Amino acid sequence: MCLCHDDDPYKHYQNELVAARLLIPSGVRGVFARSGTFENVIVQFENLVGRETRAMNAEVLRFPPVFNRAHYTRLDHLYNFPDLMGSVHSFMGKDAEHLELIRKFEAGEKWTDDLQPTEVMLAPAACYPLYPTASGSTLPDTGRLIDLQSYVFRHEPSDDPARMQTFRMREFVRLGTPEQALAHRDGWIDRASGILRSLGLDVVPVVANDPFFGRGGRVMKATQREQNLKYELVVPIVSEEKPTAITSCNCHLDHFGSVFDIKTANGEVAHSACMGFGLERIALALFKHHGLDVAKWPASVRQQLQLDAA
Repeated sequence: MCLCHDDDPYKHYQNELVAARLLIPSGVRGVFARSGTFENVIVQFENLVGRETRAMNAEVLRFPPVFNRAHYTRLDHLYNFPDLMGSVHSFMGKDAEHLELIRKFEAGEKWTDDLQPTEVMLAPAACYPLYPTASGSTLPDTGRLIDLQSYVFRHEPSDDPARMQTFRMREFVRLGTPEQALAHRDGWIDRASGILRSLGLDVVPVVANDPFFGRGGRVMKATQREQNLKYELVVPIVSEEKPTAITSCNCHLDHFGSVFDIKTANGEVAHSACMGFGLERIALALFKHHGLDVAKWPASVRQQLQLDAA
């Protein structure tokens, strides 16, 4: 059952998910509560990823969804993605300022102008908080492989249920030599494709670019594509013509190594690469391809996700 007869296919799928009580609207576009059924699919997918990657012996780190504002200012995110960032502000005044804040609030005035920036930003990528923790370090010969999972925030309100403002990424990051970073990125294109195809998602790898902002962003998009730095694994969720990226595989070259003074064992600036599963998007793709009733999903998919044992 759909809540309305909307001609927008993205809104239509969102309404189907809401009617099935898989997503619960918050009143803000792209921000939802998720049901236990929806969450269980994500939990079991993460368990599958864990089984498939156990032999890698990756370091496990779990960062909160906020990170140090001072570290943020060392990055170029403000230049490249100002429209997506999220800054955490709070009230820092005393009694008199509090009374004025209340007056503005009760009068329907713009009370948020009286808030001040805190020491934290909302994390726009799961790997961003990692690099400062390695600042000034020298990597072992084998480099470092880190398993991350975190909520991230990107301010892009949308009726597309796959374009949430806050969502989770499960990432595997490699810090090391240029060769180690590139091998990590390329190897994960095949590895992630295999995991997703085992769940009946016929993903296709495509060269992609990040949504760089403004006039200069067009040049950066072209450069990123020309150097084949970013690949996405895409699959139709709502649109066959515009399939949705559910996994991203990226080479950063020596960008983060330079910013945070991370060196390889031979003293060179470290390169980095990451692979990220978009957890909510993968769940949405599974519900779209196999139906909104998990009990009726193909037996092979249920077995792969161990849903019957969950």
